[in-house]
Amino acid sequence: MNRTLVIGDIHGALRALEQGLERAAVTNEDQLIFLGDYVDGWSESCAVINYLLQLAARQPCIFIKGNHDTWCEEWLRTGNAASTWLEHGGLETIKSYEGLDTAGKIAHLELLEQMPYYYTDDKNRLFIHAGFTSMNGPKKEFRRPAFSWDRTLWETALGLDPNIKKESTYYPRRLRLFEEIYIGHTPTLHHEKVEPMRAANVWNVDTGAAFEGKLSIMNVETKEFWQSDHVPKLYPGETGRQFNR
Repeated sequence: MNRTLVIGDIHGALRALEQGLERAAVTNEDQLIFLGDYVDGWSESCAVINYLLQLAARQPCIFIKGNHDTWCEEWLRTGNAASTWLEHGGLETIKSYEGLDTAGKIAHLELLEQMPYYYTDDKNRLFIHAGFTSMNGPKKEFRRPAFSWDRTLWETALGLDPNIKKESTYYPRRLRLFEEIYIGHTPTLHHEKVEPMRAANVWNVDTGAAFEGKLSIMNVETKEFWQSDHVPKLYPGETGRQFNR
């Protein structure tokens, strides 16, 4: 294996993903860790899942499950579309599935069902879509949905005095559990930034691809990163999801 690359939220923007992978000069030797939210937003959600299946067939990939992926999984399994999902990109996702046969939908459902909620590597780096609330780590989390929805982990990291050392008892226990933590879910656009952000030992790689931002890919060893163009430029005529600051 060559590099370990972590990839932020995609939200149906296949063109941004392909552009980012090309700019990062990804090879089949690279391990790709995706932080979730593959669907909902731009018009190619179904095509994104197809592309992930192709990637997984030729190189090591880990696909973390995001909250939007859970909605899509439920719809593929039952045919029921949650009203909240429809209001947050679900309509675009359903439209993107027009023309996909039953076998294709089953393959997509199986991929979504198999996605873990988090992954910890051999260097004690945690990769998770949103965060966790348990002071003892995600293994002790009693509310599994927190993995896909929690924002308190990121807020805690942002609010921490940068002068406090990790060895200090004042350093948040949740953050001390891991060498580094990589998340998506909360766009850096909230902080007027379109690049990956670091707070304490937490890296936020969601740079707003669902909205007017970019898709980001980061080398976890060197922290070098590559980005797509602003996603609306790649989808002229589409509006994507609306970002509320």
